[in-house]
Amino acid sequence: MVRFGIVGFGLHAVKRMMPAFTASEKCKVTALARRDPAKAQESARQYGIPHFFTSVEELCRHPEVDAVFVTSPNSLHLPDVLTAFKAGKPVLCEKPLGMNAAECRRMVEAAQKANLLFGVAHVFRFEESTARFRDLLVSGKFGKPVLARSEFCFRAGSEHPRKWLRDKTVAGAGPLFDIGVHGIDTLRFVLQDEVVRVSARAVFDLPPSTIESSAAMVLEFGGGVLANVSVSFAAEYRTPLELVCELGVIRAEDAMTVEHPVQIEKRLPAVTEIETVSNHMAYIKQVDAFADAIEGKAHFPAPGEEGWQNQEILDAAVRSIQSGRVEEVRRVI
Repeated sequence: MVRFGIVGFGLHAVKRMMPAFTASEKCKVTALARRDPAKAQESARQYGIPHFFTSVEELCRHPEVDAVFVTSPNSLHLPDVLTAFKAGKPVLCEKPLGMNAAECRRMVEAAQKANLLFGVAHVFRFEESTARFRDLLVSGKFGKPVLARSEFCFRAGSEHPRKWLRDKTVAGAGPLFDIGVHGIDTLRFVLQDEVVRVSARAVFDLPPSTIESSAAMVLEFGGGVLANVSVSFAAEYRTPLELVCELGVIRAEDAMTVEHPVQIEKRLPAVTEIETVSNHMAYIKQVDAFADAIEGKAHFPAPGEEGWQNQEILDAAVRSIQSGRVEEVRRVI
């Protein structure tokens, strides 16, 4: 069993990661770190985690921690990841990988220098629905992709438990960073292509808020596909995904959800088929894959470089919102 320490034991760790680690037969959680000592102790007691800390460095240096999962707010990813590398521990870090591409580069280069495994938690790469979209496209029966669309919305008002999502100094941006990165990474993964240019627009909350409430990006892929990625903190949960190809369409209304089965609609001339898949194992597959990679059994499919490339696209989108122009994307993979 690979023993993980979780840094930033908040809502995501409780809602998504602890059920995954509990169900895993390859890894488990042996330590957690929270800034509030009372909350750290209570979380450890509630989830049966042997060790708790208020110091990230102490967690990373503990002998019963083999790997570190960073789920802290975005602005803390860089120092938390570098602290783990300094202690000689491999790291799986939540998305977006950093506050900007320069931070992502520092993390990737630190991992390379220390010869340590570094992954980004793009969980949709472990979903059955995402894999099915990719397989259907690879089959060739729908022809070459022409257009693509990804949307991701959920309500994140002032009452949301992750209040830092609405603080630009901590989150970096609003839904553009938090869920826009999912749309970007999913399309890159499914299309197996890279984004070369981005144009973006955003709607901002009234002052004093400094983050966008909704945003839309047009991604130009090297192979010619034009993709729209739309995100919002002001609408009910939805995650549609659609590929418009020369011969047909592949789409799902809630393509990326883990909450319920996903119905994939496959439309070709004169025939429409519905296929149902489930993503309920995605978070388990993610931690198991990282554990396998630590033990040298397999390659982790979302290395830190992928998170860095996604951040280059996000940074270009931010530049486009500010400039009103189409912005070039720097290629790092």
